Amino acid sequence: MFKWFQKEKINQRKKKTFQDILSTFRKSADFVSFRVSDESPFCFHYLETVVDERYVHDEALPYTKRKDIHTLTDLQRVIPLEETKILCKGHLIEEQLLRGHIMIQKKDENDKVLSLPAELIEERAIETPENEFTVVGPKEAFIESIDVNLNLIRKRLRTSDLVVEEMKVGRLSKSRVTILFIEGITNRQLVQTLRQRIQDVDYDEMVDISQISQFISDYPNSHIPQLLETERPERVTSALAEGKVAFMMDGSPQTTIGPTNFMEYFSSPDDHYMLWPLGSAFRLIRIVALLFSVHATSFYIAVTSYQHELIPDELLDTLIASRIEVPYPPIVEVMILELTVELLREAGARLPSRIGQTIGIVGGIVIGTAVVEASLASSVLLIMIGITALASFTAPIYKMGNTIRLIRFPFILFAQWFGIFGMAFCSALYLSHLFKLTSLGYPYLAPLYPLRVKDLRDVIIKMPIQKQQKRPTVLRPQKRKRFDVKQRKTIPKDIEE
Repeated sequence: MFKWFQKEKINQRKKKTFQDILSTFRKSADFVSFRVSDESPFCFHYLETVVDERYVHDEALPYTKRKDIHTLTDLQRVIPLEETKILCKGHLIEEQLLRGHIMIQKKDENDKVLSLPAELIEERAIETPENEFTVVGPKEAFIESIDVNLNLIRKRLRTSDLVVEEMKVGRLSKSRVTILFIEGITNRQLVQTLRQRIQDVDYDEMVDISQISQFISDYPNSHIPQLLETERPERVTSALAEGKVAFMMDGSPQTTIGPTNFMEYFSSPDDHYMLWPLGSAFRLIRIVALLFSVHATSFYIAVTSYQHELIPDELLDTLIASRIEVPYPPIVEVMILELTVELLREAGARLPSRIGQTIGIVGGIVIGTAVVEASLASSVLLIMIGITALASFTAPIYKMGNTIRLIRFPFILFAQWFGIFGMAFCSALYLSHLFKLTSLGYPYLAPLYPLRVKDLRDVIIKMPIQKQQKRPTVLRPQKRKRFDVKQRKTIPKDIEE
């Protein structure tokens, strides 16, 4: 019944005449409709808020005043604009009007118009990345214009094998969405999977590409991101060269890459611009910071509530002295400080940048000092909460940083109930969830699970770029080899030696 209703709706929309469309658009204050002159047979119709009116006065009006122009076909032949079309179907006329086209109607041809492209494009300048800032490397970031974003991709991948497919998403918004992949490298089944999932999205309004990611994710109810969103063009081109796919939407400054894996969220572009020992060391620091951020406060609760024997005697005396005047159990003081940190973080993120930084620093110092002096929390825990908050900021991808912030709270509750055993049980639950997750049908923990030893060259440890001559096996690319390994030539010795 629902499909029949949808089909009838589409048929009714297609049966709209041009006069019906005009009567609908005339209700809007930004709709312009005028006749060139009393003697001229041509009428202009357009939305002034989406049309660059210079096209009206410079490219169209002068030609309608010529005495040798009598039909729309004559007008189409002389107007120096590309992609001009003569339309007669109502739904096509409506779509082109909304996209910023000028409709020219002849007096005695009510159901036929000449469509001229004249879209008004307002866009901001290309700026430096805000969420994925790097010290070295390119400083360009995507903006809300899909054409500019495609230009940033094209100038980094100058190959005819880069394919860009375009489609519309959203019944009301009709947002432009493009799929990017490299022909001859990317697995065709992966491209078909992404294409089909985007085509199956049925929603009225699409504002940002993250909404599409929620629709096409394998496990939309999971709080762990399964598709990687980035604002850096070189990160997208590197993923495409590996055999992955990407898609972007007009109006969104992010591009989504898939399939992705868990360890990729802790890889920064800086890792690839540094010498491999430095890049590997910094990546290991981020992974350790993740483990510390998730387990530190829950471990504090476990050892202070249950497993006292795990604390050395010297440290235990210090801990008892710091908690001697705290009137409630460790879980309460942990929740007070954790929620305070989250409030400061949210306040700093929502306020203007300069005010937010001031509130974050001053608020943290003032509130932290006041909490300790009022004996609402121990000084040891305050230090631990501060380090934990810093560790959560080391995730290069913003969405994964938010996920780490959320994961801490289940660990805190399990540690309060069962101590160290509760933390182990919670870790097992999350590991089983990660084992089950997939990204566009590909294992989320690959190449760690299932284990692919040859694909571990850029996961935890970043090997030298000379060792990364093959694309990941798990992606099943059509072409595995990225470059030929040349034999190392002997460097001739200096003559003076």
